[in-house]
Amino acid sequence: MTPERRRIFAWAFYDWANSAYATVVIAGFFPLFFRDYWGSGLEQAERTFWLGAANSASSLLIVLLAPLLGAVADRAGLRRRFLIRFALLGILATATLALIGAGQWGFAAGAFAVATVGFMGANVFYDALITEVAPRGEGDRVSALGYALGYLGGGILFAGCVALVLMPETFGLADRAAAVRLSFLLTAVWWAVFSIPLLRTVGERDGPRVPFGQAFVEGAAQLLQTLRDIRKHRQVALFLGGYFLYIDGVDTVVRMAVDYGMSIGFGTNDLIAALLLVQFIGFPATLVFGRLARPLGARGGILLALAAYAGATIWASTMSATWEFYGLAVTIGLVQGGVQALSRSFFARLVPADCAAEFFGFYNMMGKFAAVIGPVLVGWVGWMTGDPRIGILSLLLLFGGGALLLMRVRTPADT
Repeated sequence: MTPERRRIFAWAFYDWANSAYATVVIAGFFPLFFRDYWGSGLEQAERTFWLGAANSASSLLIVLLAPLLGAVADRAGLRRRFLIRFALLGILATATLALIGAGQWGFAAGAFAVATVGFMGANVFYDALITEVAPRGEGDRVSALGYALGYLGGGILFAGCVALVLMPETFGLADRAAAVRLSFLLTAVWWAVFSIPLLRTVGERDGPRVPFGQAFVEGAAQLLQTLRDIRKHRQVALFLGGYFLYIDGVDTVVRMAVDYGMSIGFGTNDLIAALLLVQFIGFPATLVFGRLARPLGARGGILLALAAYAGATIWASTMSATWEFYGLAVTIGLVQGGVQALSRSFFARLVPADCAAEFFGFYNMMGKFAAVIGPVLVGWVGWMTGDPRIGILSLLLLFGGGALLLMRVRTPADT
């Protein structure tokens, strides 16, 4: 294997490493354990609220910090170092989850928020490092490799952890609680071990570096300039506003689906199986969805996916049978990747060619660090009404608002 290919695979394997956290912890076992173990003394609506608050707090912190830290890292050559520090923060906090005792929901929510900050913060600099490993003209291929490995790696570890939870005695564990705690520890170890290839192989190109203080000042100036430039481009601003709303809804579905299913009485085994179904449908469905979008256009494909999300939200508010939850899992798996892929290609039509990288950096921040409004909205509405079914319906505001803004966007092809 050539040094160039070795760097590409080392970079892509970080997606394999950290996707385990997104699958096992964020979407899978943390909501289950928070309800049945750490927050067992809380009312269901209160549990949902605090789970949503932990998700939103971590997302909001990264939204505030990421653009500035990214600009500083570019100037000071600190992308790799920042990645290591955020990843280490996430790994240690994930391992800490395995040590928190029953009833300590406050500590669990705090550790989860810190781990999620580490996870999302590291992704800022992981994405930026693609420019160090992708040959000219092959960025899409390299990015897709990381995306594919992330689905596969996260799915494999999650499947193994599901086996631990469903059959704890087979693996010499006392009960399901012990299996879930071990799953958190395994996720931290997986994340750490499979990050090693990137840390050993991927560096940053030699070039001019500025002191940290100067980089901070210049980075802040660049951030302000970027914000001013976006405001000058009305169509870009419209799209980003719509994208923030609907991708917030998409991310909220990922983060809150298990908690919602439990709140209306579905069993743990069914919820876990549905998550596995979404995981393994997601990647191939994204490829199929991309083909379907050719006759519809990118905007039409996004709107179709958002319609599916809205329909799934309404269905979720009325469902009562287990098969319905599996049907919803299939629906989400079919459109989740398509929304992300087509949003990127649609945005590419809007941005000026001479500053595409700058605008895409802002787009990536908006996409990766959404889920600020949705989790708190679902938790708060459910808490105030005492009905989680009404809470989940609040997501229609995000999908509908995002779709309305998207329909107002005009591309060069519309003029």
